[in-house]
Amino acid sequence: MKFLCAALAAAALSLAAASSALASNVTATATVTAGTLSLSSSATPSVTAILNGTDQTPSYTLPMTVNDFTGSGAGWNVTITSTTFTTGAPVHTLSTTASNATGVTALCAGGTCTAPTNAITYPLGVPAGASAPTAVKLFNAAANTGMGGFTVTPTISVAIPANTYAGTYTSTVTVAVVSGP
Repeated sequence: MKFLCAALAAAALSLAAASSALASNVTATATVTAGTLSLSSSATPSVTAILNGTDQTPSYTLPMTVNDFTGSGAGWNVTITSTTFTTGAPVHTLSTTASNATGVTALCAGGTCTAPTNAITYPLGVPAGASAPTAVKLFNAAANTGMGGFTVTPTISVAIPANTYAGTYTSTVTVAVVSGP
């Protein structure tokens, strides 16, 4: 009986030694390549006002897609500038201070996102001129935020004084995204 127990113990040790002798550690590698930072929009915003003797401030939204697939955590800024709202012949214009961003929403467009932390305060004047002046920050994602794809939607109000000439006014609005908080 002692012999049988000793043989069983030796066999168990032998199996354990064989199992550990067959084990191996393997290093797995995951290479993650940076994507791009991009902004796109197919919006065609417009406002309508009927002259009635009072100043009016209709608004439009300018939805855009901002994708931060860089994996850098550097943050980003959406900037905005515009040309003055102008009619054709005879030429009439709205004020260069007619447009103001009254607020911006940012929603994750799908997948996993790190919500952007925005430090811009509103209302924010949208610069305008015969040629678009230097852009201003419209929305930002602080460092380590804003990673993923987002629908960013600013609301822009347009001041139309009661004494505005009737007509169709147009303005070119330029938005861009740049890296950094």
